[in-house]
Amino acid sequence: MKYALVTGATSGLGREVAVALSKKGWYVFACGRNEDALEDIKKNTDCQSIKMDVVDQKSIDEAYKEVVKVTDYLDAIINFSGIQKMSSLIEGDIDIIKQTLEVNLLGMARVNKTFFPLVEKWNGRIINCSSECGWMTPQPFNGTYTLSKYAVEAYNDSLRRELMFVGVPVIKIQPGSFKTAMHKKTADSFDRLINSTHMYREVLEKMKGMMLIELKMANKPDALIRAVLKAANAPHPRKKYRVKNSPILSVIEIMPPTVVDALYKKFLKSEKVGRLLDKIYT
Repeated sequence: MKYALVTGATSGLGREVAVALSKKGWYVFACGRNEDALEDIKKNTDCQSIKMDVVDQKSIDEAYKEVVKVTDYLDAIINFSGIQKMSSLIEGDIDIIKQTLEVNLLGMARVNKTFFPLVEKWNGRIINCSSECGWMTPQPFNGTYTLSKYAVEAYNDSLRRELMFVGVPVIKIQPGSFKTAMHKKTADSFDRLINSTHMYREVLEKMKGMMLIELKMANKPDALIRAVLKAANAPHPRKKYRVKNSPILSVIEIMPPTVVDALYKKFLKSEKVGRLLDKIYT
């Protein structure tokens, strides 16, 4: 029997991954905070649901106790717990940055440190969910999320180079945009940003149109699930799996920073672009 612990499993891609693994015969500990969602997982899937808040070490320790009642080893820790909030780095509350880092980076570090003995015992592996934002040029007003994913990239690579000496692979997943419940939260977060800004309303209105178009083009989760299954099962997994990264942002990535800055400024200040986005969106 193969055992996996999946964080962020109460919704979105984390849940999709947890269910897919269980259908492939894995025993999955599906972890998250939402009690209603955990109850739904318990009733409607073969996963074992466990309440765990990745920002609370006591909660993680309690989850550990539940896991070791079932098994003394893990084949994989799969970290999908994460949040995304749109914010201005100047106008926004610094606590938004703190909260995002607490979940996206420190939560991952806490879980990996706590459950590592179970992975080491069986020469298992650690799979960390990053993002296309973790390697691409940051977009304006997405800095909070982007800096957390840049930090995840550095954490993942440093951890991989530590654990290679003890035979534990560390793999990162770099997904693009996928159709999940997080899209609604992202749109709501953007609306709050527009309503609170004193400096950027005109720019943000145009950016919202761009964001909504991007969300409409989001991918179905199938490709992401296949990538995680490969990362979990391959005898020699790749160090990273980029899955459906944005073609537009990939093109921007190869441009010089001065060109990208100029394009953003021209594009987001253009009245013609504003009218075009209005037509596309409506």
